Amino acid sequence: MRIDGRARALIAADDRGLLYGDGLFETLRVRAGVCPLWDRHVARLRVGCRRLRLPPPAAGALERDRDALIAGAADAVLRITWTRGSGMRGYAPPLAATPRCVLALAPAPAIPVHWYARGIRVRFCDVRLARQPRLAGIKHLNRLEQVLARAEWRDAAIAEGLMLDTGGHVIGATAANVFAVIDDMLVTPRLDQAGVAGVGRAVLLDAFPKTRVRALRRTDLERASEVLLVSAVRGALPVRRLDARRLPVGPWAR
Repeated sequence: MRIDGRARALIAADDRGLLYGDGLFETLRVRAGVCPLWDRHVARLRVGCRRLRLPPPAAGALERDRDALIAGAADAVLRITWTRGSGMRGYAPPLAATPRCVLALAPAPAIPVHWYARGIRVRFCDVRLARQPRLAGIKHLNRLEQVLARAEWRDAAIAEGLMLDTGGHVIGATAANVFAVIDDMLVTPRLDQAGVAGVGRAVLLDAFPKTRVRALRRTDLERASEVLLVSAVRGALPVRRLDARRLPVGPWAR
């Protein structure tokens, strides 16, 4: 772990990221000492900084910290946490913020190979995502909705949970974006009111420019011929069972 360019693991108790969730984060897959999607993650981090009116990372600073951590890492996950830094009590942000940067490296999650070959089991969550256009799309530090949703099940056979917003629209999984094949067309939810516009999602949208980005309801997924969950860490995982409904691992997943 590195905090503000130094190898350490303690953070100030008055950090606004800790006190108010005032900040952003990115979670990157590392393979053979390289972050393949680095540029996309940094671009999204900068978008989040503009949205939250946070000073962005200085050019080169993140790269130096990254290189110090991932050298020799064969298969790992790197998390960047970017907060507004320390400040006085109260919600009002400091006029001249000094952001704090935390980089942490951890082993890559153990993902069963059969998940990719045979698909995963997924459920719908009861917790709904609040609609807030100002925060929609970015990866801000407040993940309490996802924490509560993930607490709804303990069955290890269920790999993920799908979340709707308070308007009843499908947004994504607790830690992934969702794609579906409906009427032979690849579709993915609009994320202008809630949710995170994932880097893995962006890769697929670039690769398949005819994908339709539109509002989706639960009933749309219930008639889909394929459902996929996509993230930068796990890649694309086909869904073989959504609640009680069984789905094929079809050509789009392949």
